[in-house]
Amino acid sequence: MLTGDIRNQVDRIWDAFWSGGVSNPLSVIEQITFLLFIKRLDDLHTLEENKSRALAIPMERRIFPAGQDPKGCLFDDLRWSRFKHFEPREMMAVVDEHVFPFLRGLGVEGSSYGRHMRDARLGFSSPGLLAKVVEMLDAVPMDDRDTKGDLYEYMLGKIASAGQNGQFRTPRHAIGLMVEMMAPQPQDRICDPAAGTCGFLVAAGEYLREHHPALLRDPKLRRHFHQDLFHGYDFDPTMLRIGAMNMILHGVEDADVTYRDSLAQENMQDAGTYSLVLANPPFAGSLDYESTAKDLQKIVKTKKTELLFLALFLRLLKTGGRACVIVPDGVLFGSSKAHQALRRMLVEDHKLDAVVKLPAGVFRPYAGVSTAILCFTKTGVGGTDQVWFYDVQADGYSLDDKRNPLLPPEKLGPTPREPLVEDEHARNNLPDVLRRWRERDGAERERPRTAQSFCVPMAEIAASGTYDLSLNRYREVEHVHVEHDAPADIIGELRLIEAEISLGLTRLEEMLR
Repeated sequence: MLTGDIRNQVDRIWDAFWSGGVSNPLSVIEQITFLLFIKRLDDLHTLEENKSRALAIPMERRIFPAGQDPKGCLFDDLRWSRFKHFEPREMMAVVDEHVFPFLRGLGVEGSSYGRHMRDARLGFSSPGLLAKVVEMLDAVPMDDRDTKGDLYEYMLGKIASAGQNGQFRTPRHAIGLMVEMMAPQPQDRICDPAAGTCGFLVAAGEYLREHHPALLRDPKLRRHFHQDLFHGYDFDPTMLRIGAMNMILHGVEDADVTYRDSLAQENMQDAGTYSLVLANPPFAGSLDYESTAKDLQKIVKTKKTELLFLALFLRLLKTGGRACVIVPDGVLFGSSKAHQALRRMLVEDHKLDAVVKLPAGVFRPYAGVSTAILCFTKTGVGGTDQVWFYDVQADGYSLDDKRNPLLPPEKLGPTPREPLVEDEHARNNLPDVLRRWRERDGAERERPRTAQSFCVPMAEIAASGTYDLSLNRYREVEHVHVEHDAPADIIGELRLIEAEISLGLTRLEEMLR
């Protein structure tokens, strides 16, 4: 949990970059990521030194070698705990000319920490700014995993508040809802092929720590958790670095966060290997047929990225694997052959579990596009019985460009720390979504089509011919019967009122004489 003091410290670091000429929020978070990575390397080396001294054994893993680097600088001087005491110009020379080349060397050697640092560069040339930021970062308490993770999430929130970069960040309460609905298990292999800052993977890791704490005490499950449970792909090197650091600071040591253009590269090597896909892929774009992976074109012939990503999810999942993904509303009712073919595939060939319609303002101020959450299971042999629909009308925040919270922090999100009273449900539907989702095979089957959630049989969806999945197609509107007076009675009442007005005017004229 971040305190106000820590938030203020982070804000001051941000302001220091801004006043030092680094104004792009993505560049700021990238530079902070580099510096946090350098500090982490020193922390790991110190941990190994302490273990070596305590057990009287040689160091198993020496991050900073003995001796000097190729330019004649002592490797010990590259450590955060050493150079933070240097005067600004000397610190700048060591960090720029020795530490960053050392980071790029780690990437070449394939270190799990350094694989995304191959093109790492210090993005400013002011010794004073470097000294100030190092001093400020060193003062931020980052002793426990929760604080480190929350601090980085807070900084990522500053990316989202910076305009055009907001597309990199899915609202954390929406991610939380999707993870709670899927309830990841310790044996899962989770993939996000449009990972960005790794928000879905981080949330899944936090869910597992909270609901399955024993997994980190089992050597096999712990190794799986750190090395094979989380897989994220992106084609932006900056996003990869930020995502990898996000995972590290949330306590996942060696997540598979890798460069890949998910729609352009063939996915044969990991086709059918993941048990859970969580994603909010980019949509409203198109690709040329020539630049799209051929294995995806075999599933659905289209140029639209939102449909290609759905085909990719089916490709990546193993049989029995589940997906919970955000799609634009057009996927639910689009009339093209590709749209209809993909919907038919989800309903007839696999198991479509749920369509959760999100409010139109959930991605404001960056986009007003209407979206929905699709939940499905890959079977290859059908299995859709009843599809559960829910119309989310409020997510706890205002749906305008400001996105202000409508409730106190302890009553926000899908699992609020304090229960909501009845009138608060109208401002935050997410706990109700989760509760009804868990009852979708029971009490939800009996709900009328006029309710906020209801189930629709597969046969009815198929009967539409287009496999339309828009909620409004199946919702029933309840018309309230209103009794009106007969027209003659209404006219009579009007004549009486008119007579009273006329009488009042007559009396007023008499008073004025």
